[in-house]
Amino acid sequence: MILTILKKDLKLYFSDKKGVLLTFLMPILLITLFAFAFGGTKGTSKSKPIELLVADIDNTSDSKSVLANLDSLSGITLIPKEVNEASDLVLKGKYVAVLIFDKGFQDSIIAGKSLPMELKYDAAREIEMGMLQGVLMQELMGAVGKKMIKSRMTSYFDTNYSAMNPAIRTKIFDDMDSDKVGVGSSMNSGMDLKMTSVIKEDSKKGNLGLIQAVAGTAIMMLLFSIAAIGGGLLDEKEAGTLKRLLYSPLKPTDILFGKMATAIIISILQLVVMFVYSWVVFDLPIFIDIPSLILMILATAFAVSSFGMFLVAIAKSRQQLQGLSTIIIMMMSAIGGSMIPLFIMPVFMQKIAVVSVNYWGIQGFYDIFWRGLPLVDILPKMGVLIFIGLTMSLISMRLFKKNLLRLV
Repeated sequence: MILTILKKDLKLYFSDKKGVLLTFLMPILLITLFAFAFGGTKGTSKSKPIELLVADIDNTSDSKSVLANLDSLSGITLIPKEVNEASDLVLKGKYVAVLIFDKGFQDSIIAGKSLPMELKYDAAREIEMGMLQGVLMQELMGAVGKKMIKSRMTSYFDTNYSAMNPAIRTKIFDDMDSDKVGVGSSMNSGMDLKMTSVIKEDSKKGNLGLIQAVAGTAIMMLLFSIAAIGGGLLDEKEAGTLKRLLYSPLKPTDILFGKMATAIIISILQLVVMFVYSWVVFDLPIFIDIPSLILMILATAFAVSSFGMFLVAIAKSRQQLQGLSTIIIMMMSAIGGSMIPLFIMPVFMQKIAVVSVNYWGIQGFYDIFWRGLPLVDILPKMGVLIFIGLTMSLISMRLFKKNLLRLV
């Protein structure tokens, strides 16, 4: 008797070939994704150089020489910008930091005084900043240290040993340039790089880790919820309810958009509950910009609901929907930043992150709660979410008629 039930269940399971394929495909894809992300590919992927903005206000031979040394490093790409523009780009999260050489940089080197250098950074990218700071402290300070010692030595030799053989003097300075006497390392300990966050910490802003946890988790779980709600269409097909609806005056698109409207309302409620809970329990400042928050919730709910309807439209059974939705949602959440920080991914994965609903939603909520950007700067991300929603809706309409109604 048990063997009969076993044979029956296995036969039913393997009868849905696409569902079986998705069951085994999901772990394979996730293993591939995490292997690329965490460097398990035996050096086949290269880390992306850190893009560092530079503002050379001093604009002297010494400041240009130091920047040339930095630009020769393989791990950093320098991008010249004006101070105000660079600070604004860092504030908006476009770049990790801007290195500023203020007026008097060359004079300070000659006089051996504290250097007017400042590194303004985005605190939301703390790990990247740690990597960048290590490179700068080693290379930048070493180059500046040599120049300061050379300047002092030149002044000292001119004052006390003006009659020295020029060949001997040249040899001494050549040894300094090649660091044979260790002048670079001798200066590093006495020099500091002023570091300032472009985002000021205050009680009105949200906690960085809390924002990531709320936004990343909320969107990922919302995708799963909407996929389950949309699966009700497949249940109605199997129960015969969908066939009776089609015999009524309702159009097929009415059925699809009716389900989508339900999904949007539930998505809005779910997001509101999540944010209110985070406000009550974890003190997330949800009232910091109510208009932006409301519009961001609406845009996110629309994009997620449309994507849920798309998943239902391409699936032909509950088993297929379960496997397909899990694969796609997990992949989107991983590449979009809900599960894995984007900066540790290979370059090509960082580029494809923009196709994920998670990416645009998380970045939008970061702009509201962490960066405190005005609505006009957040609207582009909302626009992308709406575009994703409209695109998924149009595709779902065609696939709904082709795949689902044909099987009723």
